Amino acid sequence: MNVANLQLEGLLMAVAAINHVLVRKGVLTVEEIDVALRKAEAVETGEDRSEGMSASSRDAVNFPIRLLELANQCQPEVDMPSFSKLARMVGQMKEPYNDQM
Repeated sequence: MNVANLQLEGLLMAVAAINHVLVRKGVLTVEEIDVALRKAEAVETGEDRSEGMSASSRDAVNFPIRLLELANQCQPEVDMPSFSKLARMVGQMKEPYNDQM
């Protein structure tokens, strides 16, 4: 496996853990994090950003956002699922883009 992929994997799990701490300390709510992540996904899948981009490229761009969205839905007091489990869940929840229908 590419070392950069492992670094990104670690970074994503670190951000997910930080998000849980922010929620547990009352700095942000789960809903506020969810809204921020959904806005990020909307920007990345918007026409300006994704025009001419293949579906697989859009999936690649949105994968970290979707993984963090799933991690955000986990209860902060419960152990976080592993990266591989979250990645599998992202793949299972993926829906086709409007131009793929």
